[in-house]
Amino acid sequence: MTVTEQKRIAIIGSTGSIGTQTLETIDTFPGLFKAQVITARRSADLLISQARRHRPALAVIADEGLYNPVREALAPLGIEVAAGEKAMAEAAGRDDVDTVVTATVGYSGLEPTMEAIRKGKEIALANKETLVVAGELITKMLTESKSRIIPVDSEHSAIYQCLVGESTESVNKLIITASGGPFRTFDKERLETVSPADALRHPNWQMGAKITIDSATMMNKAFEIIEARWLFDIEPERIEAIIHPQSIIHSMVEFTDGAVKAQLGVPDMKLPIRYALGCAKRLPVDNGFLSMSDLSTLTFEQPDINRFPCLGYARYALEKRGNSACIINAANEIAVDAFLKGRIKFTDIPRLIARSLDRIPFIETPTYAEYVATNAETRRFAAEQITDLNSQQYPLT
Repeated sequence: MTVTEQKRIAIIGSTGSIGTQTLETIDTFPGLFKAQVITARRSADLLISQARRHRPALAVIADEGLYNPVREALAPLGIEVAAGEKAMAEAAGRDDVDTVVTATVGYSGLEPTMEAIRKGKEIALANKETLVVAGELITKMLTESKSRIIPVDSEHSAIYQCLVGESTESVNKLIITASGGPFRTFDKERLETVSPADALRHPNWQMGAKITIDSATMMNKAFEIIEARWLFDIEPERIEAIIHPQSIIHSMVEFTDGAVKAQLGVPDMKLPIRYALGCAKRLPVDNGFLSMSDLSTLTFEQPDINRFPCLGYARYALEKRGNSACIINAANEIAVDAFLKGRIKFTDIPRLIARSLDRIPFIETPTYAEYVATNAETRRFAAEQITDLNSQQYPLT
């Protein structure tokens, strides 16, 4: 299929930030793309509204308790409706889908991505946790499939674009930029008292709540380092993060001859979404361009792992390997949810992760079933620990 034909898109997580912006992109290029499948976890009303506008072949709601209202609303339109986690995964492998956009947040993106790979689909990957949790498994599956992944994360899309026409052997290092989030200049004492509302005020990006908190803790950047290792087959020691508060340079690649390529653009997720949907073909728009004045005040800083210990978990997971990143991700999801609900402090997030790493058994070469078991066990342990957390620092093991 060429990009000039209408490409049928399955959006796994259509009601989230990336999902809604993907649908806006489809609206912008209706001759190129068709929303064939849309899915949501619990946002039934928004899913119904999206289905009425885009008329997909299938709408899936993961929460089975919401199946009836979605089915009743969409049945008069002839739209098939399904419910449950299994239905979400199966939707990614349908024969009438060309490209799968995995736009869910967290562990839930793993099984749909695996199903898309099994069925040889083109994948626009916005769910970084898929490669964080099971990078070795996913990369092995890709060697046995005709699938290819085009990253949607702005940082990985930037690296992908910088590597076009280059060989892996010519890469000296990947440089992933980070805005630093809303607490970039806060000291440790001030971080102890920040609120969820404070953390959700990102200076540059409009994102969902979970990824915004991950940006504030810099866990998001830790995950991006892990993801980059698997996406681009680059050794961990050749990947680094740097703080770039303006979010104009989305990432850079340094080559062995000393040259550096950088991808620049306004902080707008629609840019990497369009690039991924177009299979690396650039789709023209009439707005969203940088001006020279945007480039006059670019600055860079080294990240401070003492203030933001979550960033250190990237190195830990890449050195330890096995199921360690799966543990980190599961504990982080529980911790972020607890922080958003006001049950723990911002600085308790890395402490809960460290406790989980200390307690959950390490598995050197996990199977898919062992990833599933690790995720479940870590979530149970982390949930139990929330009430016991205190302000005492808990060291990495």
